[in-house]
Amino acid sequence: MSVTIDPHNCVILPEVVFIIGTYDENGVPNAMNAAWGTQTDFNEITISLSKHKTTENLEKTGEFTVAFGTVDTVTICDYFGVESGKSINKIFKAGCHEHKSENVNAPIIEEFPLTLECKVKSWNPDEGILVGEIVAQQADESILTEDGHVDLDKMKPIIYDSAIHAYRGIGPVIARAFEEGLKIKKSEKQWDSQ
Repeated sequence: MSVTIDPHNCVILPEVVFIIGTYDENGVPNAMNAAWGTQTDFNEITISLSKHKTTENLEKTGEFTVAFGTVDTVTICDYFGVESGKSINKIFKAGCHEHKSENVNAPIIEEFPLTLECKVKSWNPDEGILVGEIVAQQADESILTEDGHVDLDKMKPIIYDSAIHAYRGIGPVIARAFEEGLKIKKSEKQWDSQ
């Protein structure tokens, strides 16, 4: 039997843990944890953001990076979400290393193995919706397959469980997309409209 529960405990998974990197007008790097986002096209990411130091920086530079939280960086990820960048250099305090992206005016935080380099496609501060054009991505060789694809088993990405305010790991492959459903498609069972 199902029961109605509080919609604020809604679990829509996965809520990927994004670390947004920006520079301010003086070139000081900043990072924030943002979970409310997704890929919305082949070269596009959309993230819901309230006003932060990061959004102030976005309005000035129009460029940012998005790193993916991992099991190995979970403490750093959570710190980037509990500290404000208005009065402290969070990247420095966390002991992270950063360098400027070659493709956008934003930092790449070296502790994260996968980073998207993005330009603001649209930003509506009133609605809090950021759409970024992904112009490049940087991946540490340690997380790549032999043919150059990201191996999630090596990367160990995490997701945010908003219902219980926790981080979770992503498990192993359970089936191949565009193959598993062929078992049903190729079966002899036919639909009877009668």
